[in-house]
Amino acid sequence: MKAFGKILGLVFLGLLLILVGLGFALTHLFDPNDYKDEIQQLARDKANLELKLNGDIGWSLFPWLGLELTDATLASADTPEKPFANLRLLGLSVRVLPLLYKEVQMSDIRVDGLDLTLQRDEKGRSNWEGVGQPAKPASSEPAPTAPAEPNATTAQTTEESGKPVKLDIDSLTISNSRVDYQDGQSGKQFSAEGIELSTGAIREGADIPVKLLAFLGTNQPVLRAKTELQGLLRFDRDLKRYQLQDIKLAGEASGEPLNGKTLTFASQGQLLVDQSAQVAEWTGIKLSANQLRVLGELKLRDLEKNPQLEGNLSLAQFNLREFLEGLGVALPAMRDTSTLSRVEMSSRLAGTTNSLSFNDLSLKLDDSAFTGSLAVSDFAKQAIRLQLKGDKLDVDRYLPPESKEASAGKARQNEVKEAVAAAGSSGSTPLPNAPTLQAWSSEPVLPLESLRKLDVQANISLGQLILSKLPIESAALKASAKGGLLDLQELRGDLYGGEFAARSQLDTRPAVPLLTASKQLKRIPVEKLLEARGEKPPVRGQLDLSADLRTQGNSQKAWIDALNGTASFSLSDGVLVDANLEQQLCQGIATLNRKSLSGEPRSMDTPFEELQGNLKFTNGVASNPDLKARIPGLTVNGDGDLDLRVLGMDYRVGIVIEGDKGAMPDPACQVNERYVGLEWPLRCRGPLEMGAKACRLDKDGLGKIATKLAGDKLSEKLEEKLGDKVTPELKDALKGLFNR
Repeated sequence: MKAFGKILGLVFLGLLLILVGLGFALTHLFDPNDYKDEIQQLARDKANLELKLNGDIGWSLFPWLGLELTDATLASADTPEKPFANLRLLGLSVRVLPLLYKEVQMSDIRVDGLDLTLQRDEKGRSNWEGVGQPAKPASSEPAPTAPAEPNATTAQTTEESGKPVKLDIDSLTISNSRVDYQDGQSGKQFSAEGIELSTGAIREGADIPVKLLAFLGTNQPVLRAKTELQGLLRFDRDLKRYQLQDIKLAGEASGEPLNGKTLTFASQGQLLVDQSAQVAEWTGIKLSANQLRVLGELKLRDLEKNPQLEGNLSLAQFNLREFLEGLGVALPAMRDTSTLSRVEMSSRLAGTTNSLSFNDLSLKLDDSAFTGSLAVSDFAKQAIRLQLKGDKLDVDRYLPPESKEASAGKARQNEVKEAVAAAGSSGSTPLPNAPTLQAWSSEPVLPLESLRKLDVQANISLGQLILSKLPIESAALKASAKGGLLDLQELRGDLYGGEFAARSQLDTRPAVPLLTASKQLKRIPVEKLLEARGEKPPVRGQLDLSADLRTQGNSQKAWIDALNGTASFSLSDGVLVDANLEQQLCQGIATLNRKSLSGEPRSMDTPFEELQGNLKFTNGVASNPDLKARIPGLTVNGDGDLDLRVLGMDYRVGIVIEGDKGAMPDPACQVNERYVGLEWPLRCRGPLEMGAKACRLDKDGLGKIATKLAGDKLSEKLEEKLGDKVTPELKDALKGLFNR
């Protein structure tokens, strides 16, 4: 037995030596370079590929079938003059015996200096068209073939050929390579340069270490990025399942979209594509872009028919202003430059190929916090849907800075200051002149082109909304925009203990936009509204207002100049600040009594029970024919105009003493019963900011009162003298004469 075993070993050794000898003889006596023409023709016939082998072919036979190509070019046989690939070096080797079992066991595959240029012309034809298809036969008529019945051998071959080839590759290395794609129809170009790819052993069902480095670029827009990818690749072709685990993708990008800025990005996570289950997942997401940090997971279902996205994302607090500036995005100027400095968000995601929803949204923006949902229901139409509930929002902080158009503005401010200074506090100065200078900016306010494209539906409720410096409590806003028509369906809330409600509509479809609005205020302190505008209030009281207005244009000046509509107002429990109508009346009564006032008034304000009226707006001027006010012991009637274009007023006011005969502050103006029922005339003219300080006693009207009083007194003396000696008709005629 030992001798037999020894003999058997010698036989195997002899066979091995023979095989080695044959391999040595073949590799040294047979030169594949002598068959370049045949190899190139074979590529042309079998794959419609124009292969040019400019360098030498190196090879080995056993136990590895090795091949090494240098300096080769590839082109479609249809366009041999337009090569799409140049290759400096391709080296690979395959173990021979496992090929008999349909197993591909390879050592290192090396690709160096691959330059792949793919092009599609204006007609959509590509420079690789036809590659991989057998060459067309010379005759267009196929040779008839008799149908062959399948036999056991054929069935067995088909069954075996259906089995996937088992791969076993020690490593894959691609270096100094480049891929470029150009589309003549769109003019777009994509490139990947400096490609460096290395892998570990490539075996199905095992983790394959992968490392890729490349420089990516596009021309529309011009963008360049350096990327580096690491991870573990695992695949199962039977299950159509592919995984990339422990991903680490990092790099930098710059170009036109970033306006010269640089974006530094990095991401981690686990990727899975399961074609059998029609599922793709990215779990354990850790994404950073400059100072932005994102955590979450994403999942796609029904990949081939109707992909559905679901998942969740969480953004750590970051400075959105600095982030956008780092991307080269120029934010519009805002009144508060510290806005957008603290942003934080978490949400569940749901989406399709044309929509994306943020559900269970929790958003923090500066000092505000919101919950609800945000959705883009149609990417193509940029259709946005909002359903939010928040604690507070100061809109003023995010608005453009207040216009400092300033020559007209400053001139008007100086005009008002001069009028106030000239008026003094005693009311004895001449009647102020009506203002003449424009009070409003002509700068465009609304971005009309952007507004015309909006498709928005919003429903927002807030604990507090600050708008135009007004703190609206329990605010509710409902609005929509589509096709250039913006509709504020509801804006309501509590304001300074009262109620506020408004509706408006902006039609941007015409060249000159149209604006309509209706507003209601109930029991709101009017002085708070004026203080919010930065003005010193000339009046205090609880305001009720109802207004329906319309205008057109795109600036404050245009809106005021074209303002039309109606309004009604009522002001109760009020005070005219720094305006003592009692003193004005006292001065008039003292004049009629031919006496002089002996002292200064004790109060500089005039309280009133109610002030009401109706307004009709015509091209920026509000007519108020029925102004009425009730002051204890007095009734005030007024008729005049408010010129909103210059914020001026011109009123004629009549004050009727209803019988308050109490002691006046000054003996010179004690009320005589003859004055009861008389309408004492005032003229109010000047800037609105002056309020009642712009009112003066109307001396012309006072002269008429004096004449009437004189006639009444003479009539009394005549009656005393004549008694019953004259008829009643004559008495009435005499009274009428003197009254005239």
